[in-house]
Amino acid sequence: MGKLFSEILPEHAAFIQKQRIFFVGSAPLDADGHVNLSPKGYDVLRILSPTEVAYLDLTGSGNETSAHVDENGRITLMFMAFEGPPMILRLYGRGRVVLPGTDEWEQMAGHFELLPGARQIIAVTLHAVKTSCGYSVPFYSYTGERDTLQKWAEVKGDDGLLAYHREKNAQSMDGVLTPIGRRLAERSDAAD
Repeated sequence: MGKLFSEILPEHAAFIQKQRIFFVGSAPLDADGHVNLSPKGYDVLRILSPTEVAYLDLTGSGNETSAHVDENGRITLMFMAFEGPPMILRLYGRGRVVLPGTDEWEQMAGHFELLPGARQIIAVTLHAVKTSCGYSVPFYSYTGERDTLQKWAEVKGDDGLLAYHREKNAQSMDGVLTPIGRRLAERSDAAD
């Protein structure tokens, strides 16, 4: 059934690049904490090498992945075929959060079209790639991207997004501080 690989092979890369959506899984260390699963749309994922991927993370109502990755590094990305031959592909790795204004951001941001609301890059060093059948995944037809998130971010503007990050993105639902939250706290302390 499933096959395990140590890196992304060319046929895996071709499959990943055709997908219009992927899913990101993460969890805190606390056994009572919430496991998070987030869908990601838009053209935000880049394969940087056979063992490294990154995606541009846009502002959302939560920031669970960032908190979890910063706390423990564990992350899984999953892709599945909704058309053509069936397949599920998972990327297992250790992630890190790259914030705007850092040297690493300057190095990585050039790989992406910086969409409105871009808040961070999640970079992942892979330790395993696994494929499985996907025989039960139904067919779905892609009809287009929603522009709602980008329009929302444009209306918010920089000041509105900063306030939103402070209110909704500074910690996870379990109270785990995010890198954005830590940066906001440091700036607040420096201003006092």
